[in-house]
Amino acid sequence: MPPTSTRPVEEAARWLLLIHHMPPRPAYLRVKVWRRLQALGAVAVKSSVYVLPAGDQAHEDLQWVAREVEAGGGEASICLARFLDGLGDAELEAAFRAARAPEYAALAEQARALAAAVAGGVSRRGDAERQAARLRRRFAAIAAIDFFADVERQEAARALAVLEVAMKEREGTRADTHTTKSGPGSAPRGATWVTRRGVKVDRIASAWLIRRRIDPEARFVFVDEKTHTPAAGELRFDMFAGEYTHEGDRCTFETLLRHFAPDDVALTAIAEIVHDIDLKDGKFGREETTGIASLIAGVVAAEDADEARVERGYALLDALLAGLRGGPP
Repeated sequence: MPPTSTRPVEEAARWLLLIHHMPPRPAYLRVKVWRRLQALGAVAVKSSVYVLPAGDQAHEDLQWVAREVEAGGGEASICLARFLDGLGDAELEAAFRAARAPEYAALAEQARALAAAVAGGVSRRGDAERQAARLRRRFAAIAAIDFFADVERQEAARALAVLEVAMKEREGTRADTHTTKSGPGSAPRGATWVTRRGVKVDRIASAWLIRRRIDPEARFVFVDEKTHTPAAGELRFDMFAGEYTHEGDRCTFETLLRHFAPDDVALTAIAEIVHDIDLKDGKFGREETTGIASLIAGVVAAEDADEARVERGYALLDALLAGLRGGPP
């Protein structure tokens, strides 16, 4: 029979297939493997064949699954594949979107409901913060295995952004425990940004946010706060009576974000991590916090110079942001 495919054979292989066979016992092995594949975002094309977009991380993930299958007495093979007939790239991409779409839709619905409860004063502050933190963690978990669902992801991100705005607006109606000078909402360009020497997590992260999002041409100066005399035009951050510093229970990074990028979901997630490391109050409880705290502590231990700490912090936080957004920052 002559070939029926019209797809070019020379196209690069886009997919990794896990082809496996498991023994009837132990029964839990089948469930365990299925759960692992679901956690990776793999899609079944047949009962014993699962697919992921080709990539080094996907290959490593499937190797671990294959080892589990073989350790349980089964057989497993991993193939780099392209589809010539029948199921095609467009159909596979649609299958991946279909797997994530209900998860994003459920998250967006919960975020909208919580935003309405917050705006109406129905939800208590502590309960709302815990629920919002759970939704952010859920969004990050879905996005980590989302390969194609751009529209659905954006809709869920918008719902979370609406929730963040509702929570900030309600918080804005409460009197702060102390007041500080508030900076302008428009981003400066090429300003001199001054902070205290001996930078740690809040000042490292704040400098990164300033350079990456607020003022790409920023010039940083690290001073002894006791002897420093403010100069005209400089902007002080994380300093007593500075233009941008702690406000209420917010760290400096949160204050900067509130002024310049309040609706950015990924940066809000980083703000929560920085908050918990800096203030040590466990307010948000994100799962990434412990690891980032250890990395920042390593940067501080390895570098004495503030400039070097900030530079190394750029790379660390760039990588964290890319992971949260599922792509380059």
